[in-house]
Amino acid sequence: MSGTHKNIGIFFIALLWLGNTAFAVSGKTIHFSSADGLVLTADLYVTHPPQTPFILLFHQAGWSRGEYLETAPKLNALGFNCLALDQRSGGEVNGIVNQSHAAALKAGKGTTYLDAIQDMQAAIGYVKTNFPKARIILWGSSYSAALVLRLAGTIKPEPAAVLSFSPGEYFKKLGQSGHFVRDGAQHIQCPVFIASARSEVPAWDAIWKSIPSGQKVRFIPKTAGHHGSRALWKKFTDSKALWKAVKAFLTTLLQ
Repeated sequence: MSGTHKNIGIFFIALLWLGNTAFAVSGKTIHFSSADGLVLTADLYVTHPPQTPFILLFHQAGWSRGEYLETAPKLNALGFNCLALDQRSGGEVNGIVNQSHAAALKAGKGTTYLDAIQDMQAAIGYVKTNFPKARIILWGSSYSAALVLRLAGTIKPEPAAVLSFSPGEYFKKLGQSGHFVRDGAQHIQCPVFIASARSEVPAWDAIWKSIPSGQKVRFIPKTAGHHGSRALWKKFTDSKALWKAVKAFLTTLLQ
């Protein structure tokens, strides 16, 4: 091969390599603003083309985007792009401090569960703007598990699907009714997946029954199980059964 042809060959190999890695920004920390101007922190796990279904990962009470350090790469491996958000209502987990919470405290802004709704909506807006061809999937844990069900039934357009780990009517102390989540969930038409510890099922059974979607799946562990989406962490021996159910549900969304 001549020197010129060899260089052309190397050039095209380089292009192919760039094409295969252009979307590999797994774990990249980004920032964008919520509706009230608060700068939010999130981690992008983007390993697929921009039109790939996109999962928005929201953490549980007192925690941070660190809840998904182990889970997000596994979702990438299943064929999804992800964003793990620090909602302003949170704290720290797995060594990751919630930067949105810290920023809200510094700015004197509210940090209740309900204050976090605008942050979740901002994350949806971020994906719509930057990945306009991607179908959006909402994923919540504990209080955010309840809020993704509320949002799924109230935002337009409706998300492609919602996964909710340990939801409940957690907002009475914040002035909402005992059916705040159900009021939204009763309008959900997209596929829904709900799971929790066995003892938590009564907390969301009425919500489950209110959802009219013909594509809803619930997973109740044979073991005691665990609260929130941390139930998927590999340190829990019963996480395999839950992962099997989650994978089965998510696979239908790639078809």
